[in-house]
Amino acid sequence: MKLPSRVQIVDVGPRDGLQNEKQPVPAAVKIELVHRLQAAGLKEIEVTSYVSPKWVPQMADNHAVMQGIQRQAGVRYSVLTPNMKGFESSLEDRPDEIVVFGAASEAFSQKNINCSIAESIERFAPVVAAAKAKGIAVRGAMSCVVGCPYEGEVAPSRVDYLAGLMKGIGVEHVGVADTIGVGTPKKVQAAFEATLKHFDLDAVSGHFHDTYGQAVGNTLAALEMGVWHFDASVAGLGGCPYAKGATGNVATEDVVYLLHGMGIETGIDLDRLIDAGAYISEQLGRPTQSRVARALLAKRQG
Repeated sequence: MKLPSRVQIVDVGPRDGLQNEKQPVPAAVKIELVHRLQAAGLKEIEVTSYVSPKWVPQMADNHAVMQGIQRQAGVRYSVLTPNMKGFESSLEDRPDEIVVFGAASEAFSQKNINCSIAESIERFAPVVAAAKAKGIAVRGAMSCVVGCPYEGEVAPSRVDYLAGLMKGIGVEHVGVADTIGVGTPKKVQAAFEATLKHFDLDAVSGHFHDTYGQAVGNTLAALEMGVWHFDASVAGLGGCPYAKGATGNVATEDVVYLLHGMGIETGIDLDRLIDAGAYISEQLGRPTQSRVARALLAKRQG
């Protein structure tokens, strides 16, 4: 077992974490969150998405947020673009990377975006081509890689199929996502093994939800395979509107605590990260979902 010496984290809190909030979160709050994350040392931040406000009203302020950020050199700002219209809309805001998505479950694909897996990839092909033509990086998110709220367990062969389709349209990096948080280490490793048939180790990342409290364990299982890219969400923000009971993404604070405790570098200041999580949690009117943050905040208070 050779663990990576350094890990790169994408904080998806501003986009994936906030997109399903029922009450509007002001653009100024989202901008401040991004500023606090980059001040804590995050070098990759998923900021917003360019989707119809009819479907995701929380992201209707995408232009205001992207244009309000004081960009920091060396930080990559990514956005979700579900179709060509969304991609074209994003161009005025100069994203460094776009994210496209697909599900390893046919039922989830139909429920989520009303088309088959193959059809979803066909829709993304021109988006990927257009982004690459403009020198914009392309990341793919593969959801439901171990379990689906409609189909149940998802076989690694389905992950293999989706990863192959993603590679075929020119996606440069893929996230292996346990969208509903049902994964356990062996199942997560099997999903990565299927993905690694198509992508190099440097081009894959882990994206884990903590519904069953397995996200940190699944992170360790991926680390044991040499995976060194991970998505996480400050304060454990997020969830999945199509998966009943699915809690937020693994908290960035919890992942950073794990990594630093193992002697793995992240470039992130944990104290400043905890402050960023406390800030957005206060704005949302609820406590942080990070167990590490709760413990360390309590310790600060004596």
